[in-house]
Amino acid sequence: MKVAGFTFIRNAVQFDYPIVEAITSVLPLCDEFVVAVGNSDDDTLALIETIPSDKIRIIHTVWDESARLGGRVLAQETDKALAAVSPDVDWAFYIQGDEVLHEHYLPVVREAMQTHLNDKSVDGLLFNYLHFYGSYSYVGDSRQWYRREIRVIRNTGNVLSYKDAQGFRTRDGQKLRVKLIDAWIYHYGWVKPPETQKKRLKNANHFWNDANTIDKAHATVDAFDYSKIDSLAHFSGTHPAVMQPRVDRLNWPFSFDTRQKKYSPRVALLTFIEKLTGWRIGEYKNYKRI
Repeated sequence: MKVAGFTFIRNAVQFDYPIVEAITSVLPLCDEFVVAVGNSDDDTLALIETIPSDKIRIIHTVWDESARLGGRVLAQETDKALAAVSPDVDWAFYIQGDEVLHEHYLPVVREAMQTHLNDKSVDGLLFNYLHFYGSYSYVGDSRQWYRREIRVIRNTGNVLSYKDAQGFRTRDGQKLRVKLIDAWIYHYGWVKPPETQKKRLKNANHFWNDANTIDKAHATVDAFDYSKIDSLAHFSGTHPAVMQPRVDRLNWPFSFDTRQKKYSPRVALLTFIEKLTGWRIGEYKNYKRI
């Protein structure tokens, strides 16, 4: 079994992406790792080159500034990295620049890839998600956070990144058939210094060019206001070992009353049903569980 990792990144230093931690977290599973480094305004390339591994192969890309609507350029960059994966690779592990795999799940992922290696009905593996918010002590627990996403795909050459690079589909637009595994991706995109978070959101909005205007709501302040969130829960587990230095460097205050729920009546009802039954009504699923 041969496994590749792949990702894309641009301006990681400027916007404080934990890209080194992201790549390092999945390297033990990989025989090779492709990093598409976009045309950056900082030392992103040098940062990637500091990772001490001969598994890493860097490709240099230029982002298409005209492909902004719906974040399409993010999918394009993902596809560039995937296309550079060696053709004899069986599984390709996709990790984004603000995602980290806990080392506890390395054996789980490896076993799942081995188990389904010869079962061609399985196109990929589906992961659970933890979305950290504000600090490393809180996770989002409301309906606004996606619960699962595909992060391992079979390397058939027939799979492309979908929409804004959150998931994948076949070249003819069919959803992938996937197995849910007992592994979690830790998403840290919403844990940054408040000033950096605002800059990140402004930059991200540039690559959507639609009504998703989080940054505009905070245009008159210098830092992102983390308090404007509907619901959070305390995180009581451990962080991936590769993330611990970042956790230790946390230098801004954030606290949240987890009893506080800022739900509309409709969302409150849907949340009650979900907690009672486990069914998230209306959940978007860009995959077919088998």
